[in-house]
Amino acid sequence: MNQIRAIQALNKKEIENGISPEASWHTDYRDTAYIYFGGLPYELSEGDIITIFSQFGEPVFLKLVRDKETGKSKGFGWLKYENQKSTDLAVDNLGGAEVGGRLVRVDHARYSTRDDEDQDEFKVGWEDIQRKEGRALSEDESSGDEAPQRPMLEEERELAKLIHDHDDDDPMKAFLIEEKKKEVEEARARADKKEQRHRHRSHRSHRSRRDEDGHRRSRRDDERSAAIFFLL
Repeated sequence: MNQIRAIQALNKKEIENGISPEASWHTDYRDTAYIYFGGLPYELSEGDIITIFSQFGEPVFLKLVRDKETGKSKGFGWLKYENQKSTDLAVDNLGGAEVGGRLVRVDHARYSTRDDEDQDEFKVGWEDIQRKEGRALSEDESSGDEAPQRPMLEEERELAKLIHDHDDDDPMKAFLIEEKKKEVEEARARADKKEQRHRHRSHRSHRSRRDEDGHRRSRRDDERSAAIFFLL
């Protein structure tokens, strides 16, 4: 709580004194794109946390600390953004915010993975989050490591805004979140079908070009054979 108040006081002082971004206290952390978060509700999954923090940038790393025996979340951990400037936005906007009735702490951090940690375990991507949450992946989703990460859907951004901005005292908030999660699942299903159709069309187009090249080679071979027969 004291850390949250200290950060809020720094931000307030900078605003009152008209401090430029180049002279802000945030500049001390230009060398790190990591943030520390704490105080999150224990029931939030990695996917929920990514949804919340994605409002301010593209996360590429997430380590949610869990109990080694029970596997339950401890409500704190570290997240890394693709763009360092996103850390400033997350610290200023999420630090001190209420999520699920709890006061969230967000601060800049310099995080180094331990020697016994596998960095791939904390990568943030569609497939990574699905596996962490125990969801089955389709064959199309279970692509190689070089597959591009799925961009956030509009419904996912709306869910993040609802979780973060909606009044926690509203008894309807939990219901609205569940309804929005259903919309997210439906949107994901539509996006998956669209991607599958795109892949099918690309595969069919590639096969047509391949068949056409084969016909051309066959025709050239026939013409060559006819020329050789004529010369003989």
